[in-house]
Amino acid sequence: MGKLESDTDPNTVTIIRKHAPPIKTLKTSAELNAAQRRGAEIETAKKYKAGANVQHSTDKNTLRLDEETEQLSHDHVSLSLGRLIQQARQAKEWTQKDLATHINEKATVITEYENGKAIPNQQIMNKMERALGVKLRGKDAGKPLPAKAPPAAKAAPAKK
Repeated sequence: MGKLESDTDPNTVTIIRKHAPPIKTLKTSAELNAAQRRGAEIETAKKYKAGANVQHSTDKNTLRLDEETEQLSHDHVSLSLGRLIQQARQAKEWTQKDLATHINEKATVITEYENGKAIPNQQIMNKMERALGVKLRGKDAGKPLPAKAPPAAKAAPAKK
């Protein structure tokens, strides 16, 4: 019978893993530097418009404006609209921040509308009209919104 000998060196250790180590997202510069020192493979990707409020983007209008050869600019809201918003907001004794909270927008959006610097967005205008209870567009601008009639109550079926 032959000798029973291991073909591995007794001073080495073999580690068997079922899964590869998980890929970790490096969030701090210290973690990134440590990974670079270890010689780890690092991949970076720049995200387009990351962290921006993209639901009200104006890319389409910007592209059209860039294609024009004349000196053009976007339409801005009028100062009279800004005054209407401001008066309606003050009648409810709201700050710009209060109005922004009610319509789920940033306070800077309200400031831009009141200063006449905002590019008109019908969704935002509609939210402001409903929150303030005042018509902001059309010939009835400045008048209160008509109150919605309550839905007609359904008649209960008669019991026999």
